[in-house]
Amino acid sequence: MKKRTPPSSLAGNSPAHQQSAGRDPTTINEFKYINERPVDDISLNFFYKPHTITLLAVSIFGVMYFAFVRDQTDVQENIWAGMVCVIFFFLIISVLAFPNGPFTRPHPVVWRMLFGLSVLYLLFLLFLMFQDYKSIMGIFYWFDPTLRAFHIDMDKDYAANCSDVSLERIWSHVDVFAVGHYLGWAFKAVLIRHMGILWAISVMWEITEITFAHLLPNFAECWWDALILDVLVCNGFGIWCGLKFCKLLEMREYKWASIRDISSTTGKLKRAVLQFTPESWAHVRWLDPTSTYMRFFAVSQLVLLWQLTELNTFFLKHIFEMPPSHPVVIGRLVFVGLFTAPSVRQYYIYVTDTRCKRLGTQCWVYIAILISEAILCIKNGRELFERTQVKNIVFWLFIQAVISIMFVYSCMLWHKYVDGDDSQDSSPVKQPSREFKDSAVLSGDSKGKSSTKNSPKSTPTKKARSHHNSVKED
Repeated sequence: MKKRTPPSSLAGNSPAHQQSAGRDPTTINEFKYINERPVDDISLNFFYKPHTITLLAVSIFGVMYFAFVRDQTDVQENIWAGMVCVIFFFLIISVLAFPNGPFTRPHPVVWRMLFGLSVLYLLFLLFLMFQDYKSIMGIFYWFDPTLRAFHIDMDKDYAANCSDVSLERIWSHVDVFAVGHYLGWAFKAVLIRHMGILWAISVMWEITEITFAHLLPNFAECWWDALILDVLVCNGFGIWCGLKFCKLLEMREYKWASIRDISSTTGKLKRAVLQFTPESWAHVRWLDPTSTYMRFFAVSQLVLLWQLTELNTFFLKHIFEMPPSHPVVIGRLVFVGLFTAPSVRQYYIYVTDTRCKRLGTQCWVYIAILISEAILCIKNGRELFERTQVKNIVFWLFIQAVISIMFVYSCMLWHKYVDGDDSQDSSPVKQPSREFKDSAVLSGDSKGKSSTKNSPKSTPTKKARSHHNSVKED
């Protein structure tokens, strides 16, 4: 019987071959972990086997059935069906070929499909980039004919009678968009997990609104609306709630039991629901007292990229004239929010872990989407940008750079002289980032043998929190 060659000894896979080719195997493993994290603890093998032949057969038979059975008399319906079929097969290819990124919960397939949707969105933006404004609006009118009747009122006064300040008037401005504003900042806090960076983004966004108010009328706000409702209430309270939620998750001990080891039906259902929660949670430290200039610049760049993300949202719906409650606007916000999660995680590892030499694929696509959206706005909003006050834009760029540097530098000083709980040794730069594999506090027993509980239990100790500093999360 012919002996099978171990995969590690195959050409190109052994550490000796990688080193001889000028590649550091440690660096390769670090990039693979943030770009396509493996599932450490598999409870049900059926859901993690490829099933590629079955998937191919079901997909082909499904397409054949609908292709021959459906009515083909309506041209518009035919185009819709063709587009849905293309997206469907592209998502299947995403499941088979694309990386899942740094997350594995609830299942790597979810993150692969999300990455596939982001690639489709990027390709759609690149296609629109080579169309004129009339053709682009024709595409939107084809999707939703009601957009023909919607036009933005440029003469509407958004900041009137600002001297009339009362509790009744302030309360009248608290609507569904204010609730969405609060939830959005709570979500940003969960993603970034750094109070200094979050407040830098919050303050700089209010300056951005003031700077671009001559182009976007809805950016004009009364001082009490911008300072009280936006900065203090929605932004501040959202940041506080998001960071408190992160701290609660940091203080927990994560030990996961296999669903096969749980006897009760209630326990199995609870374990199935908990599959949609993070496998582990780590304390995030963007800045170190001895951070390099490149790390300092990278964190400042994160603040500026976040401003571009917010600006794209408002310029896209203004230039292409869509109401704030339109499904396209809401859908884009939800999609960008979901795709930002793995992108921020990959950017964080790239910035803080010296072993990681490459930017994650999902983060790369996300930055490409931001730049493509900005180019699309500039190309199709020439009439709008002709009214741009150059001195305002130059002043805005200067203030953005100064404030981002000041906030980031202040955070470094805070970590150096004030923050005593987190030592310099707890920075991700100081620790080998693959220690997550050996951590029993966050990831539990990788084989599911020593754990007997089906949910994480609270252990609010400073020791447990300190141990999280060098561990990555799902």
